[in-house]
Amino acid sequence: MHTSPTVPGPIRVLLADDHALVRRGVRLILDSEPDLDVVAEADNGAEAVAMARAHRPALAVLDIAMPRMTGLQAARELARTQPDLRILMLTMYDNEQYFFEALKAGASGYVPKSVADRDLVDACRAAMRGEPFLYPGTMTTLIRDYLERARNGEPLPDRAVTEREEEVLKLVAEGHTSKEIAGLLCISVKTVERHRANMLQKLGLRDRLELTRYAIRTGLIEP
Repeated sequence: MHTSPTVPGPIRVLLADDHALVRRGVRLILDSEPDLDVVAEADNGAEAVAMARAHRPALAVLDIAMPRMTGLQAARELARTQPDLRILMLTMYDNEQYFFEALKAGASGYVPKSVADRDLVDACRAAMRGEPFLYPGTMTTLIRDYLERARNGEPLPDRAVTEREEEVLKLVAEGHTSKEIAGLLCISVKTVERHRANMLQKLGLRDRLELTRYAIRTGLIEP
């Protein structure tokens, strides 16, 4: 007896952004496509990880700058725990360093929010095909950056801080005390202080204000 092939359902999408208005706009873009279906929303990275565990989406679209845990931190966690999940980053800022960080974190690339209405759907489909997504502006920026580094004889920058230090740095920049950070990360106050001291030394910074500026520059928090 001949059986007709089963038609696969739409791609299940998890959407994470701490701005409800942005989430609503992005959801409208995605849900208007017959092959994309937003099944869960989160407003921070930690919630995104929990939602991904609960809803098992095929694709996660994560804002880079979110409270408590950034999209990049969430992407690293999701890439470790759900290796089949495809990941795409959203960002306010067109910064070539984010592209490399996104790839290192396990994502297929990133889409600036300014071009989301034009490029996000294509980016989602590219991610599901297992292809890195380069929107046109990224290519120009990456080539310019590559040529500049080649001229100056510079390699691509290594990761300046460890993942744990990055977690501490983000919470310091958000204004949490060492005691609050210790509670959030389930480590001792002494360990928090050690991480903070290590970062100040490694990055050549003096105080919380300079750490906060560094966190803004590297996309851990929004200015």
